[in-house]
Amino acid sequence: MRRVVVFIVGMFCLMGQVAYGQGLLSLGSSQQGRGWDAVGRLEIGGKAFCTGALIAPNLVLTAAHCLYDPSTSELVPASDIQFLAGWRNGRAAAYRHVRRAVHHSEYNYQAKANTDRVSNDVALLELQHPIRNTTITPFETARRPSSGDEVGVVSYTHDNAEAPSLQELCEVISRQDGIIIMSCQVDFGASGSPVFSFQAGKPKIVSIVSAKAEADGIPVSLGVSLEGPIDALRRELEQATGLSGTPGTRVLGAGNRTDTGAKFVKP
Repeated sequence: MRRVVVFIVGMFCLMGQVAYGQGLLSLGSSQQGRGWDAVGRLEIGGKAFCTGALIAPNLVLTAAHCLYDPSTSELVPASDIQFLAGWRNGRAAAYRHVRRAVHHSEYNYQAKANTDRVSNDVALLELQHPIRNTTITPFETARRPSSGDEVGVVSYTHDNAEAPSLQELCEVISRQDGIIIMSCQVDFGASGSPVFSFQAGKPKIVSIVSAKAEADGIPVSLGVSLEGPIDALRRELEQATGLSGTPGTRVLGAGNRTDTGAKFVKP
């Protein structure tokens, strides 16, 4: 079995410093970024940021650990999270605060890095007001990719905090227990970044980025399987009435999981 050593990506703290990989296409101009404005930067309590993507006019898909304050390990109030759709060089195509947020019930922010933490690292955010803009089209989601499939990642990171970048194309190396292992380069800020399939010429989200890792000494990234969780999280948001301004307390349950035997270490 492929040995995977994992480094949780985490949010990028605004005061932090981290190097980032090469081989990325900047989407910094309006022409380069055309069609990608549904990907945006998530501002987390003014202290950190992640990447998220619209999958409906009022719903943003991201990683569960983006809902936590990295300095206190506490949930950030939903009202302190803002989605900057198509953020580029100091301006966004749309600005929206978050009304409610839910994540997988089996996700534990304080747990050590293991298969359960990564495979459950998915969250859905409900915006206070839908984004209805003809230039911002929510992305569709699709089945998880298979080994050997080509994918791409659009993300904001330390070296690309003011405009998104596209890595096209990287490859799905393998899948194991809800985790998708990819050759894509990621780093701080890339948490929650959408992973796209470009089959049939139309980008569809097939995963989100949770962590970076090494597989047999080769840098890789780890994505979350979206089959099942998105529909369940949608239902949880619909049922989470009366929770405006705070993260949703009703969360998705999980089935049984098995240990892969992979070795995980902290960054």
